[in-house]
Amino acid sequence: MLRLLLFVGAFVVAVFGAPAFSQSSWPERNITLVVPFAAGGSSDITARLVAERLSKELGRTIVVENRAGAGGNIGAATVARATPDGYTLLLSTSTMAVNAALYKNMGFDLKADLVPISQLTTIPNVLIVAADFPAKSLAEFIEHTRRAKPQVTYGSAGVGTSQHMAAELFKKAAQIDWVHVPYKGGAQANNDLLAGHIQAVFAPMVEILPFIEAGKVRPLGVTTLQRSPRLPNVSTIDESLKGFEFQLWNGLFAPKGTPNDIIERLAAATRVALADPALSRQFNDQGTIIIGSSPREFATFLGEQIERMGALVRDSGARID
Repeated sequence: MLRLLLFVGAFVVAVFGAPAFSQSSWPERNITLVVPFAAGGSSDITARLVAERLSKELGRTIVVENRAGAGGNIGAATVARATPDGYTLLLSTSTMAVNAALYKNMGFDLKADLVPISQLTTIPNVLIVAADFPAKSLAEFIEHTRRAKPQVTYGSAGVGTSQHMAAELFKKAAQIDWVHVPYKGGAQANNDLLAGHIQAVFAPMVEILPFIEAGKVRPLGVTTLQRSPRLPNVSTIDESLKGFEFQLWNGLFAPKGTPNDIIERLAAATRVALADPALSRQFNDQGTIIIGSSPREFATFLGEQIERMGALVRDSGARID
């Protein structure tokens, strides 16, 4: 009988006690942070800055892994199918909210398969043109675009990306028509702008700021409601087109089923990491706005973004089967 009781006790601890022990001792090994876009873009830059500081907070190395493809869906689906143990995380962007309407099948369900942890940052997009473009202001650009023959062309990092959706929102607000030229990444679009192959780009500030400061491109407006401290002389688009706002955001996710205490610990550690003065200075220098929301706040924000981006996709007529 004693042996039986010991066996039953050991079985109960093994079955029910192990998960609790695993959660309380998490993390016991390195963590993988999947970025579903190519290296060098705004999301990759954000991921590597946050991962470095968050690694110190959690006491484990966070390895950033780029898995690009299908507008971010391939990397995100990898995380959605991963074991929900807190060792595989996703850093993705507002593109995911767009993809929910843009794709018939993303390879996962954004609401059902991923758990929001924290919105990390917001990055202003900047409407830029080449330094020798005839329009010197946003108002002049709108008038030029309305009259131009052939039509003005704008580049983006691809169909459904923040650059594309910001341009579609601008098209509607400014009552213009222009031609979309999608690329496989923002760097290619920026390079073709410099080469004179296209005429405009809605570029993330973190990517384009060095070109602006070097005088290689001209900024005409930022997509946030407030002017950026990094470009205080550049007006917001809202100043000319009231109500115009577009957010390029980065957020942290985990697979559905990840224990809530791990989600909360990650969220708390993320807030501490984002409050680090050295990290804050790096983000401020890039024009990036720090958020650091709670899981509940991020879930609410994500729902609003899915609804808003869905309407914008439908209005644009964009579709990827």
